[in-house]
Amino acid sequence: MKNLTSKDGTTIAYETTGSGPAVIVISTVAEDHTGVAGIAAELAKHFTVVNFDRRGRGGSGDPQPYDPAREIDDIEALIDTVGGRAALVSGSAGGILALDAATALGPKVTGLHLYEPPFIIDDARPPAPDGYVAHQEALVAAGKRSEAVEYFMSDVLLVPAEWIAGMKQDPSWDAMAALAHTYAYDGRIVEGLLSGRPLPRDRWSTDAPILVLVGENSEQFFLDGAHALADVLPAVTVETLPGQDHGAFWLAPDAVAESVRAFLTR
Repeated sequence: MKNLTSKDGTTIAYETTGSGPAVIVISTVAEDHTGVAGIAAELAKHFTVVNFDRRGRGGSGDPQPYDPAREIDDIEALIDTVGGRAALVSGSAGGILALDAATALGPKVTGLHLYEPPFIIDDARPPAPDGYVAHQEALVAAGKRSEAVEYFMSDVLLVPAEWIAGMKQDPSWDAMAALAHTYAYDGRIVEGLLSGRPLPRDRWSTDAPILVLVGENSEQFFLDGAHALADVLPAVTVETLPGQDHGAFWLAPDAVAESVRAFLTR
């Protein structure tokens, strides 16, 4: 891993692999760069790939108070390390950060490939609870990191209680607990987008082409949200990944990477 210094002086840890057009991979909640190592490795077969620890994760700094805008500064600094222009690739909530970055950074972002950004824009599933971000912050402040993970899994992701009991036995639970503060970080980024209401029409503006990929076996709200984004931004194309669900970005990185390759080399 290398380090760079972001605009506010924060250290951001990153690695660069592969060769070809530049791609920045953006991880999602409760994971550092290792969480997206699979997709980064597959993409490095065709692209120059930057994989990094978002602030508050891994080897990167975590100055307080947290400000989502500083994450866009971090992405800009990473883009500058690979020549000043790059595409952004992300899954789940990281895709919303990618959209915000594309809006702020203009022509520095050459394209976006987003796997299932978790917009809740109708009654296909219940919205996230009101005040869940503040509740996450309170749990972490009280040192109740495992409880913060459980709350997010049960009340935000709607994971059944019997599944959570099994998840607690896996070593990944402790890793998520160590990054439990990032639930609130990403919660601020997605604020208002998990509410069951239509997407805002004035939050994003970018000329970069965007592909939103949705797993064939995923919940309906992901597809609804993808089409809602296409209604807001004219450069959005929605495609289906056969035989996959929300976990494909992590568990089937070869299939997702092939979609990225086809999209970015058209």
